[in-house]
Amino acid sequence: MGDDSEWMKLPIDQKCEHKVWKARLNGYEEALKLFQRIEDEKSQEWGKYLGLIKKFVTDSNAVAQLKGLEAALAFIENAHVAGKTAGEVVSGVVTKVFNQPKARAKELGTDICLMYFEIEKAEVVQDELLKGLDNKNPKIVVACIETLRKALSEFGSKIVTLKPVVKVLPKQFESREKAVREEAKLLAVEIYRWIRDALRPSLQNINSVQLKELEEEWVKLPSSPPKQTRFLRSQQDLRAKFEQQQAQGAAESDGEDVAETVAAVDPYELLEAVEILSKMPKDFYEKIEAKKWQERKEALEAVEALAKNPKLENGDYGDLVRALKKVVGKDANVMLVSMAAKCLAGLAAGLRKKFGTYSGQVVPTILEKFKEKKPQVVQALQEAIDAIFLTTTLQNLSEDILGVMDNKNPSIKQQASLFLARSFRHCTQATLPKSILKPLCAALIKQVNDSAPEVRDAAFEALGTAMKVVGEKAVNPFLADLDKLKLDKIKECADKVELPGGKKGAGGGSGGGGSVADKKSAAKAPPPAEAPLKSSAPSKKTQSAGTSKSSAGASKKGKPTSAGAGKSKKAAESKEGTENELSAEMCEELAANVLPASCLQQLDSANWKERLASMEEFQRAVETMDKGEMPCQALVRMLAKKPGWKETNFQVMQMKLRIVALIAQRGTFSKTSANVVLDGLVDKVGDIKCGGNAKEGLTAIGEACSLPWTAEQVVSMAFAQKNPKNQAETLNWLANAMKEFGFAGVNVKGFINNVKTALGATNPAVRTAAITLLGVMYLYMGAPLRMFFEDEKPALLAQIDAEFEKMQGQSPPPPVRFTKKAASEEEGDEEEQEEDAGGQDIMDLLPRTDISDKITSDLVSKIGDKNWKIRKEGLDETAAIISEAKFITANIGELPLTLKGRLSDSNKILVQQTLTILQQLAAAMGPGLKQHVKPLGIPIITVLGDSKSNVRMAAMTTLQAWVEQTGMKEWLEGEDLAEELKKENPFLRQEVLGWLAEKLPTLRTVPGDLMLCVPQLYACLEDRNGDVRKKAQDALPTFMMHLGYDKMAKATGKLKPASKDQVVALLEKARAIMPAKPAAPAKTGGGKGSAEQSKVASAPRSQPASEDLNDSKPEVKKVRGGVAAKKGAAGKKPPAKGIRDEEDKSGPIFTLIPNAKEQRIKEEKQLKILKWNFITPRDEYVEQLKTQMSTCFAKWLQDELFHFDFQRHVKAIGVMIERLESESEATIGCLDLILKWFTLRFFDTNTTVLMKVLEYLKLLFAMLNRENYHLTEYEATSFVPYLILKVGESKDVVRKDVRAILTMLCKVYPASKVFPFLMDGTKSKNSKQRAECLEELGCLIEGYGMNVCQPTPAKSLKEIAVHIGDRDTSVRNAALNTVVAVYNVCGDQVYKLIGNLSEKDMSMLEERIKRSAKKTPAAPAKQSTTERSQREHPTNPNATFLRKPAQEDPNKLNQARQNTQHSESSHPSIPKEFQLDLDMIEMDQSRVCELPDLVQHKLDELLEPIMIPEPKMHSVSPHFDDLHNSTASTINFVISQVASGDINTSIQALAQIDEVLRQEDKAEVMSGHIDQFLIATFMQLRLIYSTHMADDRLDKKDIIKLYSCIIGNMLSLFAMESLAREASMGVLKDLMHGLITLMLDSRVEDIEDGQQVIRSVNLLVIRVLEKSDQTNMIIALLVLLQDSLVATAGPPMFSELIMKCLWRMIRFLPDTINNINLDRILLEVHNFMKVFPKEKLKQLKSDVPHRTLKTLLHTLCKLTGAKILDHLSMIDNRNESELEAHLRRVVKHSGNLSGLKSDRGNEKSGLRMEDRMSKAKVSDILSEIFKKIGSKENTKEGLTELYEYKQKYSDADLEPFLKNTSQFFQSYVERGLRMIESEREGKTRIQTSAVIPQHGVDSSLSSNNEELKPAVYYERLKILRQRQGLENTSRGVGGSEDESQQRPAISSLLSSKPSVASSTDMLHSKLSQLKESREMYQQEHNAHSHSPTHTHTRSASPAANLDDLKKRLERIKSNRQ
Repeated sequence: MGDDSEWMKLPIDQKCEHKVWKARLNGYEEALKLFQRIEDEKSQEWGKYLGLIKKFVTDSNAVAQLKGLEAALAFIENAHVAGKTAGEVVSGVVTKVFNQPKARAKELGTDICLMYFEIEKAEVVQDELLKGLDNKNPKIVVACIETLRKALSEFGSKIVTLKPVVKVLPKQFESREKAVREEAKLLAVEIYRWIRDALRPSLQNINSVQLKELEEEWVKLPSSPPKQTRFLRSQQDLRAKFEQQQAQGAAESDGEDVAETVAAVDPYELLEAVEILSKMPKDFYEKIEAKKWQERKEALEAVEALAKNPKLENGDYGDLVRALKKVVGKDANVMLVSMAAKCLAGLAAGLRKKFGTYSGQVVPTILEKFKEKKPQVVQALQEAIDAIFLTTTLQNLSEDILGVMDNKNPSIKQQASLFLARSFRHCTQATLPKSILKPLCAALIKQVNDSAPEVRDAAFEALGTAMKVVGEKAVNPFLADLDKLKLDKIKECADKVELPGGKKGAGGGSGGGGSVADKKSAAKAPPPAEAPLKSSAPSKKTQSAGTSKSSAGASKKGKPTSAGAGKSKKAAESKEGTENELSAEMCEELAANVLPASCLQQLDSANWKERLASMEEFQRAVETMDKGEMPCQALVRMLAKKPGWKETNFQVMQMKLRIVALIAQRGTFSKTSANVVLDGLVDKVGDIKCGGNAKEGLTAIGEACSLPWTAEQVVSMAFAQKNPKNQAETLNWLANAMKEFGFAGVNVKGFINNVKTALGATNPAVRTAAITLLGVMYLYMGAPLRMFFEDEKPALLAQIDAEFEKMQGQSPPPPVRFTKKAASEEEGDEEEQEEDAGGQDIMDLLPRTDISDKITSDLVSKIGDKNWKIRKEGLDETAAIISEAKFITANIGELPLTLKGRLSDSNKILVQQTLTILQQLAAAMGPGLKQHVKPLGIPIITVLGDSKSNVRMAAMTTLQAWVEQTGMKEWLEGEDLAEELKKENPFLRQEVLGWLAEKLPTLRTVPGDLMLCVPQLYACLEDRNGDVRKKAQDALPTFMMHLGYDKMAKATGKLKPASKDQVVALLEKARAIMPAKPAAPAKTGGGKGSAEQSKVASAPRSQPASEDLNDSKPEVKKVRGGVAAKKGAAGKKPPAKGIRDEEDKSGPIFTLIPNAKEQRIKEEKQLKILKWNFITPRDEYVEQLKTQMSTCFAKWLQDELFHFDFQRHVKAIGVMIERLESESEATIGCLDLILKWFTLRFFDTNTTVLMKVLEYLKLLFAMLNRENYHLTEYEATSFVPYLILKVGESKDVVRKDVRAILTMLCKVYPASKVFPFLMDGTKSKNSKQRAECLEELGCLIEGYGMNVCQPTPAKSLKEIAVHIGDRDTSVRNAALNTVVAVYNVCGDQVYKLIGNLSEKDMSMLEERIKRSAKKTPAAPAKQSTTERSQREHPTNPNATFLRKPAQEDPNKLNQARQNTQHSESSHPSIPKEFQLDLDMIEMDQSRVCELPDLVQHKLDELLEPIMIPEPKMHSVSPHFDDLHNSTASTINFVISQVASGDINTSIQALAQIDEVLRQEDKAEVMSGHIDQFLIATFMQLRLIYSTHMADDRLDKKDIIKLYSCIIGNMLSLFAMESLAREASMGVLKDLMHGLITLMLDSRVEDIEDGQQVIRSVNLLVIRVLEKSDQTNMIIALLVLLQDSLVATAGPPMFSELIMKCLWRMIRFLPDTINNINLDRILLEVHNFMKVFPKEKLKQLKSDVPHRTLKTLLHTLCKLTGAKILDHLSMIDNRNESELEAHLRRVVKHSGNLSGLKSDRGNEKSGLRMEDRMSKAKVSDILSEIFKKIGSKENTKEGLTELYEYKQKYSDADLEPFLKNTSQFFQSYVERGLRMIESEREGKTRIQTSAVIPQHGVDSSLSSNNEELKPAVYYERLKILRQRQGLENTSRGVGGSEDESQQRPAISSLLSSKPSVASSTDMLHSKLSQLKESREMYQQEHNAHSHSPTHTHTRSASPAANLDDLKKRLERIKSNRQ
C-alpha cells in the first residue's frame, strides 16, 4: 500500500487521470459525490472536468469504468457546460461501453445518451448512434438501435429526427445477426407508433416475411397517438402540463394533440430522393417521336416505371415534360395518352412543389384533352391534373380554367368544374381569397344554367365545395342572381362535401354559417356588398359603377378579363341590361296613364308651338311624377315618336333633351331606355344650341346606367356618324365626365380605337378633343396609356406627350358624381374592391394579344439550335413578336421553357439578350406574368451567379422588372429560392440576399416557405466570402421581421455548436434593429388612389418623426419607388416619440467626461479590455466599442452609428461634421472612440460611407492640428494601421483622400512614428497598398530626412529595397523612387544602407539614380533648392509636405498668403526647412516635460504662419517699453513675424527688433531669444533665396530693402558681444550657410544696389566671426566645410569661403585660446578626419582643405603644447581617425612631451582653461558634496552646493560619483537640481558660452548613427550623458552644446537640407516633445532653446506658467480676429 499514500493526497481531477486503476476508481467515486454536491450549474468547478469526461466512460478497467459512467451521468445531468462534451462522450460510449458484457454498463451508457437528449444535444447523439450502426460488432449495433428506440419512445418524433433513422432501417433488416434484426423490428414498431403509414413506403423493399410480421405487430398497436413522456430542459412547461394531465387521467387533451401528431410527419419527408433523369433510356426522345405506337409505348413505359419513385431529385425536367405534354395533346392512341398522363402524375407527385414550374404548360393541354370520352383516359387525366394541382396554386391555374369554362364541349366544362370541386377541397379560406373565387364563381354560375345536366351537376358540386370551404357568407354575394331552387341545390351539395382531414367546412350546411369560428373568419373578410338581392337596379349599379376600384367593370368581351370583372358584369347584364323592350302599343298605354292627354296629342303636331306646349306639359308631369311609377322606357319612346330626334325647332329640341335628362335623373332608368335615346342625344351633342342639353342628358344617363357603359355606347355612336362636330364634342363630354365620375370601371379598350380614329381625323377640333381626353385619362392611368399610341406619327406623339407633360404631377380630382343608387352601397363595397383591384386595374384594361400561335415549333427549335447565330435569330424574332404585340396574354406557348434554356447559354451575349426579352415580356404581359414566375422567373435568379458583373446587373434589372409586375409572393413560395441559395456561388448569394433585404421590409405578409431559406441564410452568414457574410447580416433583420426571432433561433438548432453561437449572436444583433412591418396601405377616397394620395392619406395615421421618411432614407425612396410611398411612414414609432426625438437631437452629440480617455488607456494597458487589434472586426470589438461609447455619445447618435443601414451612418457622419467645430473639445475627449468607429467603417464595402468617412477625417485632423493636439500612442495604434489598409483601395479618389489624411496625420503625430506603420503596410498582399506605402515613405524621407527611418535607416532601407524586385510594376517604381529620395538626402551612402541587391535590381536602381541626377542640375546649390521645390512638389500633390493642395501655383504665393493666410507649407515651393522636421523627434520618446514652453509656442507660430495675423503694429505691442511686464511672449511674437512670408510684415518686425537692439539699456531684453531670432532670420533668408527672388511679380527693391533690414539687425546684434555669444553652434552653422549662400547669389549682384548688399554681408560675416562664441564658431565652420566637401554638387566657391573664415578664426586663436573648449573642437576635428582621412583630403582637387586643417591643429598645439593631448577626452575611439597620431607628431616636434602620460587618462577636462583646478581638489570638493547629499540632515545643502558648483564649472564631470549609485539616487539628485534651478529662476543670469540642453537621443537613433559613422556618435553621446550625470535620462543641466547634434549621414547640399541636425531641427524636435507631453504642464524651463544655463525671467511656479501660456494664447487669438 506504499503507493496508495501517494495518490491519496492528489486532487480529485488528478486522481481521475492516474495510471493506477484504484486511484482512478477512487477519483471517480469522489467526483460523483462532488458532482451531486455542487449546487450551481454554472460553477467554475465543472470546467476542470470538461476534458476528462470521455476518459471517465472509456476507462480500460471495467470496475473503474462503471463508477466512471455513474460520475459522467451525474456530470451531464448537472453541469451547464456538459453539452460541449456530447460528441466525444457518446462516441466513447458507443465504442467502449456498448460492447461490455455487463448489463449495468450498457444501461448506464444508454442513460448517458438519453441525458444528452434531455440537455438539447439530440442531433449530436443521434449522429453518433447512427455511426454506431456501421460498427462490425453486432453488440454495439443492437445497443445503438435499442438506445434510439428508447429515445423515440420517451422523447417522441419531434425531438428524434426520424428521417435519417428510417433511411438506415431497411439495412438493419438484412443483418446476419438475429439480435440485430429483432431489435430493428422493435424500432420499426416504435416508429410506426409515431408516424403510422408514413413509414410504409420506406420499408416496401424489405423481405416479405419480415414485412408481414411487422404488419401483424402494427395492427396490434393502440390507435390513440403516443405522447412524449420525457422532456427537454427547454420544455419544462410541457412537462408540468403532462404531469398534471397524468394526474387527471389526461382525457381531455387528446383531441388537440391528435391533429398535431398526425400533421407532424409527411412520409415524403422521410424518403430519399431518386435521380431519374440520368436513368432514362438514351433514345427516349427519338422513340417518343417514332411513327410506330409500340415504340412510343416502350419509351413511355420506361418513364412510367421511373416516375413511380415516390420522391424525385430536382433537376431540369423541361424536355421530358414537353415530350409528355405533346403525347397527351397530340397522340391519337388513347392508351398512350393515359400512359403519358400517368407519367405526368408520377412526376408531379415525386417532385411536388418543384413541379410547379411546369404546371402552367401542362394544365391547359390536359383540360383540352378532357374532350376524350374513354373513362380510362379521363381517369388518368384527372389523376394527373390533381397531382399537378398540389404542386402549384389555384391562382396560377385560374386563368387556364377560366379559359375552358366557355368551351363548346360539355365534357371539358364538366371536367373543369369537377377539377375545381376537387381542388377547392384542398383549399382553406386563406388560399381561396375572394379575388380568385369571384371569377371562378361567375363562370360556374354560367354553367349552372347550362343545357347539359352533367355540366350543371359538376358546377353545383364545385360551388357547394367552395361554400363548404369558405363559408356561405363569403360565397353568397356571388350567387345573387340564382333562384332559390338552385341555391338550395348548392347548399345540398355543400352538406355532402367531406373535406380531407375530417375538418368541418367553414360554412356548415345550415345556411346560417356554422360554428363560432366560422363566423369569426367570415367576419374578418371585408364586408361584402350588403344589398345583393334587394332589387334589380341597385344590385346592377352597385356592381357596375360603384366598385370604385373594380378592375374591368364593364368589359364587353366574352370572358371576364380579370378578377374584378367577372361578377359585376354578369350581375349587371342579367338584371338591368335585360329590361324587356316594350311594344309601341304598350308604351302608349303606359304613357297615357301618367301624361295628360293633350300632351300626347300634340307631340307630333305640325305646329312647333303646339309641340313646344306639349313638351312643357310633359316636363311638368315628369317633375311631379313619383319615381316608383315612372315608366321610363315608355316615356322616352314617346319622346322619340315622330318627329323624334329629327325635330327641327331648336326650342322644342332643347326641351326634349331636358326631359330625357329629367327622366334619367328621377326614374329607374335602364340601359334599354338609354338605347332608345342615346342616338338622338349623340346626334345633337355638336349642335350649338342644343349641345349643352344633350351633354346634360348624357351625364344623367351616365349616372343612371354607369359611365363606363354610357361612354362606350356614346363614343361608338359618335364615330359611326360622319359629323366631326359631334365627334369632337362627344370626346369633350367624355373628358369632363371622367373627371366628374372618376375613372372606376371605365373600359379603355371600349373606345381606344375610336380615340385613335379621332387622332387621325382631318378636323383639328376632333384631334384636339382626342388629345384633351387622353390628358384626362393619363391622370388616372399614368404611363401605360402611352403604350397604346406608340406607333402614331412622331408629330402626333409629340402633341400627346406635351399634353401628358401638363398633367404630370397633378392628382385626379375626387369624383363628384356617382352612378345612382350605387352611392349608398359604395362604402360597403369599397374595401372589397380595393383588394380585388390591387392597384393593377390599368394593366388589366389594356387590350392583350394572344401570341401563342406565333410561338411556332420552328421558332422554338431555332432558339434551341446548336449554332449560336441561329439561336440569336430566334431570339431576335421573339423580341420582334413581343414588341409588335405590345400587350400580350399570359399564354405564350412553349416560350418559357425555351427561353429558360437560353439563360444558361454559354454565349453571354445571348444570355443578356434573353434577359432583355424577359424585361420586355414583363412590361408586355403585366400581372399575367405571375404564372411564369416558377418556370422562367427562378432561372433569372440563377443568372445572378454569373461571373460577369454586367450579366449580373442585367439579371438584377430583369428580376426587378418582373417583381414589379408579379409582387414577391410567387417568388417566395416553394423551395425554389432556397434551392438557389443552396448553390455555393458567392455572387448569387450576394445578389439574392441583397435583393431580399431590399424587398422583404416592404411586404406585409410572406408565404411560410420563406422559412426554407433560413438554413441557407445561416450558411451565408459563415460564407468564406466577406461580401456574402455582409449581405446575409443585412438580410437577417428583414427575415426576422416576418418569421420572428423565436422561429429563427429555433432553426439554429441544426447548426454545429461553433456556428450556432456565432449565428445566435448575430440574431441578437438583428433583433435589435429589426424593421417594423409596413402598415396596410391607406384607403383613399374615390378614384384610383395614386401614390401621392395614398401617401397623403397614410401620413396622418402613422406619422413618425417626419424626418424618418424624408431624411433618413432618401435612397430607399428612390429604389423602391411607389412602395415606399404607399408604405407611407410605416408606423414605426408613435408620433409623440418622433417629435421628442427631434428635440433631443439638438443637444451636444459628445459628452466631455474628464479623464475618461485616460481611464480607457489604462484599462487597455491592464488588459481589462480587448486591445484594438484585428484582421477583421469581430463582434466583441464592436460590442466593446458600443459600451465605451454609450457614456460619452448621445444615445440617438450611437443608434445611428451602429444602425445596419449605411444611410444612417452617412447621416450620423454629417452631423459629426456639422458639430466638429462647436464641439471640438468633446471631440478630442472622445477621439479614441471616434477613430475606432471609423476603423470599423474601413471594413465596409460601401463607397458612399467611405467617402463621407474620409471627408470627416480630413476635417478632423485639420481641427486637431489647429488645436495643437498630439495623438497619443494609444489613439494612433488603434487607427493608423487601418487607415493604411485603405491606401490600397482600388478607387483613385479614395486613395487620394487617404494620402491627404496621412499627410495631415504627420502634423499631429511624429512622422518617425508613422514610418513603422507604413513599413508594415509595405508587407501587404495588396500591391496597390504596397506601392502607396512606399511612395509615402519616400515622401517622409524627403520631407523629414533620414531620421524618420525607424528603427534604423539601414534596417528600413533593406526592407524597402526588397520591393525593387516586386512582381508589380507600380510597387517596383515606388520602391525605386523611395531609394532615390534617400539618395538625394545622403548620397552614395545609400548603397551601404540598402545592403546586397540582386544584379538586376541594382542595375535598375543605378539607372534610376542616374536619371534623377540628370533631372537635378549640378549647378550652384542655390538653384537646386528652388527648382526642386518647384519641380517636384506640384507633381506629387499627395506628398507629405504638401499640406494643402489648395494652391498649386507657386506664383500665386504672395497674394494667397495675404488673402488667406494659409500655412506656408501650403505653397509647393517652400523648401523643407519650413516643415515640421522630425530629425530629432525620436529623442523625445523618453522625455516628458522640462522644455521651455515659450519657445514651443513661438515655434508653432514660426512653423505655421497661418496662425499669425497680418501685423497691425498697434495691436501687437506699439513699443517695447512694456516688454518686461508682458514677459517674453511679445518678443516671441515679433520674432515669429520676422520669418513671415509677407515682406512687409517681416520688415516691420525687424524694425521693431532693431529699435530694441540699438538702445543698449533695452537690448538686454533680447537675451534668451538670440537663437530664436537668428533662426527666424535665416529662415527669412532662405525664403528670399528660394521664393521671393524667383517671383517675378515682386518688386526687387522690396527684396533689397528686406535684405538691408536683416543685415542691419544682425550687425546691431553682433556688435554686442554678450548677446552674440548666446548663439549656439547649430544656429551659427545655419546662419553662416545662409550668409555665404547669399554672398554667392549671382541674382543679387544683378539687382540695383545688389553689390552694396553683398559688401554688407561681407562685413557682417567678419563681425559674426569675431563676436560669437569661438568654440561654437570653429565647430560650425568645420561642420560646414565637411558638408561642402562631401556635396560635390555645390559651388566650389562655397567651401573656399568657409575655409577663409576658418583661417580668420585661426588668426584669433592666440587671443581666444583660454576661452575655447578644446575638447569639443578636437572631437569635431576627429569627426572630420574620420570622414576625410589624409589620403582622401589629398585626393581633392584643391589642397587648401588639407592645409587649413593642418594649420588649425598646428596652431592649437603651438598654443597649448603637450596639454592638448589631455583634451581628447570626448573622443571615444581615438583610433578611428589620425588625429591623435597627428597631434603627437606635432607636439613631439615642439619637443614638449614631458610628464604627459602621468595625468592624461584621469583628467577629463571639459572645464575652461581659466577655471581649471587640480584634479585632487575637484574630486575632494565633489565627494564632500555627495556625502552631504547622502546624509539625511544636509541633503538640501549638498544639492545647493552641487548646483552652484555645476553653475560655476558647467563642464564638471560627475560621472565617477554617480556611477556606483542607484538609479533612484541619480534621479533624486537630478530632480533636486531642477528644483533649485526653478527656485532661483529670476535671480541670476550667468553669461557663459552658449550651451544647449540635451535632447534625449534615444538609443535607436544612436544605433542609426552607429551605422552611419561607427561608434563615434554613440560614444560621444554616452560621455556627454555621463558628464551630465544623466546616464539614461534626457534632461541636461549643462554641458557643452553640440552633443545633441547627432548628424545624419553626409547629406547633399542638393537637398538644401543642412547636414548637421540644425537648430531648426532642434526646435522642431522640441516642438513635438512639448506637444507630446502636453498633459504635464511643467515645462517651466528656460525660454531659450539652446541655453539651459541661462536661467531666465519666468514665473515662479508651474501654475503661474500655465496662466502665462493661457494669456499669451488669448492675446494671439484676439489679434488674429
